[in-house]
Amino acid sequence: MPIDNFDTVITIDGPAASGKSTLAIRLAEQLGYLFFDTGVVYRAVTLAVLDKNVPVRDEMACTHLAEEVRIDVQPASQDDGRANDIMIDGEDKTWEIRQPYVEANVSDVAAYPGVRLALLDKQRKIGKRGRVVMVGRDIGTVVVPEAGLKIYLDASVEERARRRYKEQLAQGEQVVFEDVLAALRKRDEIDSNREVAPLRPAEDAIILNSDDKSIEEMQQILFELVEEKGIKAS
Repeated sequence: MPIDNFDTVITIDGPAASGKSTLAIRLAEQLGYLFFDTGVVYRAVTLAVLDKNVPVRDEMACTHLAEEVRIDVQPASQDDGRANDIMIDGEDKTWEIRQPYVEANVSDVAAYPGVRLALLDKQRKIGKRGRVVMVGRDIGTVVVPEAGLKIYLDASVEERARRRYKEQLAQGEQVVFEDVLAALRKRDEIDSNREVAPLRPAEDAIILNSDDKSIEEMQQILFELVEEKGIKAS
């Protein structure tokens, strides 16, 4: 697989609730590209750990499984609300990785350096295919620094908290704005100060702030950047 395929990789990094996934899905649809939220590979390996009864606290065992398990992300095969298909050892596990028991354990599994290294290789293999919009926190800096276009999407923590607060209310959750704000501030601190792949813009990333901009305005800005880079739609 030629490395030139990285020319058609678009990375969107940024803090939690900055709107990365929403914009990436829209941009991927507009271009006919694969949408790849790299967080799904950590959920996928966590599901594999739990399904195979590997102790979550056993770093060596989790790392070994992360190295051996086959994880792939493919275009959505069903019109059931999914953005793509998440395959684990050839089986469709798109919705299983979203289960609460996976959510409860993914942070522990994802924190292991060996797991992150193993999954880095799997993420790069998907990126090498090209024609993909990849979302995460270290995609432009660590996973695919060769990407044709690197975006760092930011917004004030207050604005991000307001967005997440509205989303949670719309989902029927009983939440307090101050709690949402505090949780995001804590997440920012953890992401920015972790030893492995901390959250930060790539040196050649284009930094965009989405405060005071609608999703439609941001989508147009992104598409214009894609055109400026000469990245072609499928």
